[in-house]
Amino acid sequence: SGFVANQPTISRQDTQLFERKAFITGNWKLNPTTKGEAMALAQDIVKNVSIESPGDVALFVPFPFIETVQNICGDKISIGAEMCTPQDSGAFTGGISAQMLKSIGVEWVLAGHSERRTINAEDDYEINAQCLKLIENDMSVMLCIGETLDEYESDLAGAVCETQLKKALNNISKEEMSRVAIAYEPVWAIGTGKVATPEIAQDVHAKCRAILALIYDQETADSTRILYGGSVSPDSIDGLMSKPDIDGALVGGASLSAESFSRIINFEVRKEGQIRRLKNKIKAIF
Repeated sequence: SGFVANQPTISRQDTQLFERKAFITGNWKLNPTTKGEAMALAQDIVKNVSIESPGDVALFVPFPFIETVQNICGDKISIGAEMCTPQDSGAFTGGISAQMLKSIGVEWVLAGHSERRTINAEDDYEINAQCLKLIENDMSVMLCIGETLDEYESDLAGAVCETQLKKALNNISKEEMSRVAIAYEPVWAIGTGKVATPEIAQDVHAKCRAILALIYDQETADSTRILYGGSVSPDSIDGLMSKPDIDGALVGGASLSAESFSRIINFEVRKEGQIRRLKNKIKAIF
């Protein structure tokens, strides 16, 4: 089981409202400390996921907890891995292959998270190799991109994201993009408490979608889900999700609180322009 990365386009005029199902995801990173704590957290989160929840939900959890959390969450939450190595097997101590993850039912895997880029020195070529290996195994990848504070203040967010997207998506076909979601995470907002305003995030998301249209085509750009990550909280989620090009969230610290993450999962659905368009459609009908 698992979720398909993208949704089919309905029509150009409604593209920002209806064809991309929201995707709320949590990244537990190096947390929690024990299996028992992971079980308790998963149990408290999954009970707040229902058919009324507005989008798909996934949790990226540490390797030792994956199967335990899968058993607790069933088909209500897709349980993913926080990374994988591009090699299939061999003398790579500490490595985790895509095939290993697939064999225990993992579909989604993170690639390119800023902490892996900086702490583990993974470059765009390594990240591209991870993406290709996951797609080769019919798995889905959450590709993380984003700029540093210096780059943002130098108005380089679009250029950085363009470079990271082009390199990480090299040799991934238009058809294979159905297995890719993008997570825009401004590095300066990760774990700092600083959140890009909905307007800032929307601007960069729109740039990323335009870049995807240049790499592939408009249809691919319109059908690819682009999530925001970076100190997402219950207080910021509604404003972020109101923006037309923000399709979900990759949540760090707040995903370790069942109360906070449950509020984020069940965000208020108020896409800009939606009410006006629905009113116009009702007028047209009557």
